[in-house]
Amino acid sequence: MSGEHSAVAIVGAGFGGLGMAAALKRAGTDSFTVFEKGDDVGGIWRDNTYPGCGCDVPSHLYSFSFAPYRSDTVRYPGQRDILAYLQHTTDLEGLRRHLRTNTEISSAEYDEAATRWTLTTRDGDRHTADVVVFAVGQLHRPKLPDIAGRENFTGPAFHTAQWDHAQDLTGRRVAVIGTGSSAAQLVPRLAEAAGQVTVYQRTANWVIPKPANEFGPLTRHAFGRLPALQSAFRAATYLAADLGLSPVVSRGWSARPLTWLARRHLRRQVPDPVLRAKLTPNHPIGCKRIVIDSTFYPALSQNNVDLVADTIERIDATGIRTADGTHRAADVIIYSTGFRASEFLVPLDVRGRGGARLHDRWTGGAEAYLGIAYPEFPNMFLIHGPNTILGHNSNVFIIECQVHYIMNCLRLLRDARAVEVRAEAMAAYRQWLDKTLAGTVWQAGCQSWYQNPAGRVTNPWPMSTMHYRRLTRRDPRPAFRTS
Repeated sequence: MSGEHSAVAIVGAGFGGLGMAAALKRAGTDSFTVFEKGDDVGGIWRDNTYPGCGCDVPSHLYSFSFAPYRSDTVRYPGQRDILAYLQHTTDLEGLRRHLRTNTEISSAEYDEAATRWTLTTRDGDRHTADVVVFAVGQLHRPKLPDIAGRENFTGPAFHTAQWDHAQDLTGRRVAVIGTGSSAAQLVPRLAEAAGQVTVYQRTANWVIPKPANEFGPLTRHAFGRLPALQSAFRAATYLAADLGLSPVVSRGWSARPLTWLARRHLRRQVPDPVLRAKLTPNHPIGCKRIVIDSTFYPALSQNNVDLVADTIERIDATGIRTADGTHRAADVIIYSTGFRASEFLVPLDVRGRGGARLHDRWTGGAEAYLGIAYPEFPNMFLIHGPNTILGHNSNVFIIECQVHYIMNCLRLLRDARAVEVRAEAMAAYRQWLDKTLAGTVWQAGCQSWYQNPAGRVTNPWPMSTMHYRRLTRRDPRPAFRTS
């Protein structure tokens, strides 16, 4: 592959990379390459194969607008559904021949004289491109907790994103560390097979009920007779999420009714007052990502499931000891402890104008103009960069907004060789973003993957998706300079 050149190099073949590739293809650009470190497209939906893995955004909304998902049956897609959709879209858009799988990019360096990027793979091959788009996402590097003695456990131990399918968990004592969205999906499945499931909770999460994964007979009939209703359902779902859930971020009007709904859900599904007390959060709703689920609470109430809210002191060869001195034996430990979400583009080494190293610029926390571009790094763009992930709507919508904006930036290259966001535009955006973030629920003091270790909120978007769409529909020329 050494010596190959493309007009655009895309790193990552999840929703972001495929959305960018499809936009280029539809615009008539054929000189682009999509680099993917895995063996197929899909990103997190290829990597996460734990039992119960799925999406809490309805399937009709969790899809590209140019290839809308259609189903008379499925409301919430499972991991296999989403992966099949991405594979089908890749084939439908003719993207396979642009795809380089099992190709991990380790570094990217900008040559100012030649106005092009050199991408080096983990194997040492090189590829040049006029433009590079990083679409590696935020939730792809599993995070293991810093617990004393973790390496001493003698049984199988693995992260949910690295599921060990060789392990038969039937009848075994399984410890699950973490109670976020992945655990909420996993624990009910584990409870069906394992002899004993012990769930270790650091902090309780707000949980709101999730409708059935499949539509009822009336909806199926209506969707089958009038396919246009599926588009209407997509639009209605989007508006309900944006108008009803996004105000929670700024402690707006919907925070109180949503808190009431979550408390009611907890009361109805957990009759035991002791267990209910353990599951009651001590932070305002939205401070951590809200879990949308209707099976987690009932699973925790089963006789073979135990919720432990005491702090883990250490792990030893045979199990887990908590701060109260109790040792609980385990045959298998499963880490449902999230991802290194705030470490953007790690372990990539990215160098821009004058050898500027991107991670040196991000020592205080990753940032980018609209989450898309950063000064000193011409012809470089990010999809799902800093402060652009959602907890209240479809991330595919945000991706399409970013792709639209990047395509407008690329049009500036018709009369120039390089395009770069202005430092003053970045400074003004940073000031606006900091002010906006200061008024969000994420400043309430709870710990979450929304923040970096220093406490800076680096991951989520703080307003409605409608507002982000307006920002990314603007002409990029005032914010960017060309050369």
